[in-house]
Amino acid sequence: MSSQEQRRAVVLGASMAGILAARVLAESYAEVLVVDRDKVLGVSEARPGTPHTVHAHALHARGHLILEDLFPGLTEELTGAGIPSCDLGEMHWYLNARRIRPARTGLVSVMAPRPLLEECIRARVAVLPNVTFLERHGILGVVPSPDRGRIVGVRVEPPDALDGGGTDGGEQVLEADLVVDTTGRGSRTPVWLEELGYRRPAEERVKIGLFYTTQHYKTYPGMLEGVSSIIPVASPDHPRGAFCGRIGPDRVNLSLTGMLGDRPPTDPEGFLDYARTLPIPDIYEAVRDAEPLFAPVSFGFPASVRRRYEKLGRFPDRYLVMGDAVCSFNPIYGQGMTVAAMEAMALRDRLRPGGPPSPREFFAEAARIIDTPWQVSVGGDLDFPGVEGPRTMKVRMGNAYLARLQYAATRDAKVTEAFMRVAGLLDPPEALMRPRMAARVFRHAVRRPPAGRSWLEQGRAAGVGDHA
Repeated sequence: MSSQEQRRAVVLGASMAGILAARVLAESYAEVLVVDRDKVLGVSEARPGTPHTVHAHALHARGHLILEDLFPGLTEELTGAGIPSCDLGEMHWYLNARRIRPARTGLVSVMAPRPLLEECIRARVAVLPNVTFLERHGILGVVPSPDRGRIVGVRVEPPDALDGGGTDGGEQVLEADLVVDTTGRGSRTPVWLEELGYRRPAEERVKIGLFYTTQHYKTYPGMLEGVSSIIPVASPDHPRGAFCGRIGPDRVNLSLTGMLGDRPPTDPEGFLDYARTLPIPDIYEAVRDAEPLFAPVSFGFPASVRRRYEKLGRFPDRYLVMGDAVCSFNPIYGQGMTVAAMEAMALRDRLRPGGPPSPREFFAEAARIIDTPWQVSVGGDLDFPGVEGPRTMKVRMGNAYLARLQYAATRDAKVTEAFMRVAGLLDPPEALMRPRMAARVFRHAVRRPPAGRSWLEQGRAAGVGDHA
């Protein structure tokens, strides 16, 4: 394809998946337009279109490596701005109320708040000479060719229309040689497909009833005792979880999580009471006297959703879907940004031959990328008795083995290292079942161990009552 033919790509959505798509598209297209309803340039706080970004987010090891490949020096830039970083295996991880052994993995975790991380990346993309951000533009729909066999543009509303002014010409058409939908969970692509005479993609949905409530605190001397992050992971026996860690030189983020409708309160007293019910005391003791920086904010995540675009028999050419618009995972597992980064690299590979990417081929590759994190997150969710879904023999055996492996990680740093490589999407889950690793696991846990007791349970058992 000549450069004249491959002249413009339009990306719908300016969050992580959209920014990364724009970055790789800029290598192949003469012009890249990024359209978003919000003001996005120079914005480093949660914005109306992405209210969930105030909560704790994780960029897994593989995602970090991809971002460093696409944006060399990004980690140094963030840490130079006071954003903490550490080895993924040296965070304080608690599984079933037990702390796993720390391990030096070499996998870097940079604890930047997601809005700040996105803005840092967005600023780098915005300076590319062939990338333009169309801020505060509403996205109305896609424009098909006369035979509806391909997408040739996007209908948008400019800012004056969004503000209620400009009644004449309130709609614009952006012609495009490729359109990429990265508008997230609320993607309208299934509706647009149906309007064009195509089938909607089949959906897999796992209802988890997850709620996050987040508070930021000003740090004080000795807060967290020098620890970068404390993460008691939710489990069936201890379904209340948390992500607590430094996200700047003088700020700590605490996100409390509840499954199956258990909603951490948004009033300050209720928020602290909920933190006190975590299986470990460390987080409650760190924040009970800390200075909050805003009122607690809550966000609901009713279900993990996967749209199976790869199974459609027909799909319009010159049109792709990426990121949460294809699959949105239980955010407890922190997979979304890394999967979006992996999809961006798959798009880059599809662009290198010089022609427009085939939707069928791209969706097949995206499905292969999604398969492993979807298996991990859905399998983990199905370990909760209240989560509905088919518990196949593979799921039951996987969860039984994982419980043993998590216990073994409290005794063996090599198990921790292997576990972190899988959690970081560097190694497949099968790596945890290789003979040498299985031998380490069963050395410590031939049978499925019981969960550890929470600190409050231990206090009651010792006859000292609850610690106020």
